[in-house]
Amino acid sequence: PEALPAMRALALLLLALVAGCATAYYQPIPAPRSRVGKSAFVTMRGGAGKKVIIAGAPASGKGTQCEMIKTEFGLVHLSTGDMLRAAVAEGTEVGKKAKSYMDGGKLVPDEVIIGVVQDRLAMDDCKEQGWLLDGFPRTGVQAEALKAANIDPDVVIYLNVPDEMLIERVVGRRMDPETGLIYHLKFDPPPKEIEDRVTQRSDDTAEKAKVRLEQFHEHLGAILDAYKEITVEIDGTQAKKDVFGEISKLLAPEPVAKK
Repeated sequence: PEALPAMRALALLLLALVAGCATAYYQPIPAPRSRVGKSAFVTMRGGAGKKVIIAGAPASGKGTQCEMIKTEFGLVHLSTGDMLRAAVAEGTEVGKKAKSYMDGGKLVPDEVIIGVVQDRLAMDDCKEQGWLLDGFPRTGVQAEALKAANIDPDVVIYLNVPDEMLIERVVGRRMDPETGLIYHLKFDPPPKEIEDRVTQRSDDTAEKAKVRLEQFHEHLGAILDAYKEITVEIDGTQAKKDVFGEISKLLAPEPVAKK
């Protein structure tokens, strides 16, 4: 009887050891990591950092889409007019050349414009965020000059809209001179309280729109040929959100497999 407490203590110790071993042995095995996760995909390639050219006739919706692309994907939105004015204001070498032509009322030659574009695209924000060239190149010669300067876009987006719809869009455009907001008599009418003050631009007529469209079509084929491997045509007659939906699919980030 005197040995019972000692035997009971030994038995309890043995049970504790067995339970501890069992717990250690039956620890759940960690689930294997997904192959589609951080271990497989480490960086993203998409809108950020992309180099994009967007082309389209006057009133094709290019300006609207550029604003949406800039907001959603953070690309640096660039137009030749803005770049020329900035280069002139900063007094760069190509800016001085451009100014001499502009002051003389002459067209700035392609080689000077290409120099302005090249300088701007070499800036840090374009390198880091990517860029969106709006309406440039305008001719096949300019497209080839961009290639020669090693300015190569990832994608060229062409907004295709029939001429009759483009003319309808142009003729119906109205601007509020107090706010600068643009309306359309059919598609986006101005509010009643301002409809009497909205104005029409002097060149927003059917006749002048046709002239601009003739000039656009004269050069369009050469531009698209220069980038035929990377050009994506989008139906610009759709609602702007649907057009942007298609553009977003082109620019949306996609996973890049780790090497």
